[in-house]
Amino acid sequence: MDSPHGAAVTAEDFGLAGPRGWAFRGVGIKAEPGSLVAIEGPSGSGRTCLLLALVGRMRPTEGQAEIGGLRLPRQMAAVRRISALGPVPGVNELDPAFTVAEHLRERALLQRRFDGSLRALLRPRAERIAAAQERIDAALDATGLDPAALPKAERTSVRDLERLEALRLSIALALLGRPRLLAVDDTDLKLSDVERAQAWELLRSIADSGTTVLAVCSQAPEGAITVRTDTTAAPADAQDTAAEETTTEEGPADAFAETGRA
Repeated sequence: MDSPHGAAVTAEDFGLAGPRGWAFRGVGIKAEPGSLVAIEGPSGSGRTCLLLALVGRMRPTEGQAEIGGLRLPRQMAAVRRISALGPVPGVNELDPAFTVAEHLRERALLQRRFDGSLRALLRPRAERIAAAQERIDAALDATGLDPAALPKAERTSVRDLERLEALRLSIALALLGRPRLLAVDDTDLKLSDVERAQAWELLRSIADSGTTVLAVCSQAPEGAITVRTDTTAAPADAQDTAAEETTTEEGPADAFAETGRA
């Protein structure tokens, strides 16, 4: 694993405009690898558009940004390869009918098929299964999700998960790809004060392990690098229009992000 593993994030006068106006504009960020960056603002202030632009899923209109030394928008595809999405409504949601085990197996299979080396694909089947399970166990451990503690263990359906449990599962799926940058939308949505504190503790631990974290929220936690979007927000309908232009042009791994399953 490269050291530092996380991706530095910088942006200057970063903006994205849709047909009806600016989703966000004039954003500046400077974050070292392994930072926790909170994108703070009320719903409708362009938070999700900024998140998706920074991970190469939406094309910015003005300004400049670099993710791990990769320039946006020129190297959007390369940025997508080093980043991973946690839950983003309408883009990367969990399938409510799938169980926890099904989500994990499916993501591990796709990760091995599309991101693994040819040598890894040619290993004996037992070795491939063991490697996939090791990666799953590491991701679950990093997120604090214990399938054995769920109502039906790993056979628990997503629809039966509590909000914080679903968040942990979405992040675990993202971490299977060992990304340098993790993006999470609506981090504190529908969480109690205690659950919100636990969610931020989780994201801090991931950042402390070396992965840079971008997290959309209504209120940033103490100690995070905070980027506000409500000072340059466009009307909600302008942002909705911009969000419809989410870019996915890189092939199987990116197409998977649009299947509706984390």
